[in-house]
Amino acid sequence: MPNINLTFYLAAYLIGGIPFGLILAKTFTNIDIREKGSGAIGATNVLRVVKEKDPALAKKLSIATLILDALKGIAVLAVASMMGVSEETKWAIAVLAVIGHCFSPYLKFEGGKGVATGFGVLLYMLPIETLIGFLFWFLAAKFLKISSLSSLIGVTALVISSFIIHPQIPVIQTHAPIIIIALIIFYKHIPNIIRLIKGEEKRVV
Repeated sequence: MPNINLTFYLAAYLIGGIPFGLILAKTFTNIDIREKGSGAIGATNVLRVVKEKDPALAKKLSIATLILDALKGIAVLAVASMMGVSEETKWAIAVLAVIGHCFSPYLKFEGGKGVATGFGVLLYMLPIETLIGFLFWFLAAKFLKISSLSSLIGVTALVISSFIIHPQIPVIQTHAPIIIIALIIFYKHIPNIIRLIKGEEKRVV
């Protein structure tokens, strides 16, 4: 079992590190989204950058990026569950998938903000709390139209609801993995938070 666990840990990190936004934008538009917009590789920057060239394609690529970034962590968790790994191992896989996305081995350990991948793995592990977080994200995005702020509100709502619904997370009896994922996401959003404080963060239109 330890060898199986290590295999899944490595798979979570390597698959989590696949930069789907960068790949899709480069494949379909020949644009390196790291050189435009916010420089991020996630769905929001795909939408922002590709929109200048092809608005219809931008929406499709953005949605595809969002789905693929969410699914890459879920896929590893699903296979790991079928193999009968422990709950502790699944939580480690969830964290490593987010670390892989945010610090990708394919991008010199740079990467995305971790929101889609984080929501993906947490949807698998804590579906009710994640749906609550998604609802807060959706409402914030609809009315505030600031992607970074909406994401941080959604993550915060997810973390808070996890403490309310599960004062002790089943089996592992700790919220540590959830807090680690949230802290990684907040860390990757530090430039956005600074722009928010200065009133310089761009809206998604």
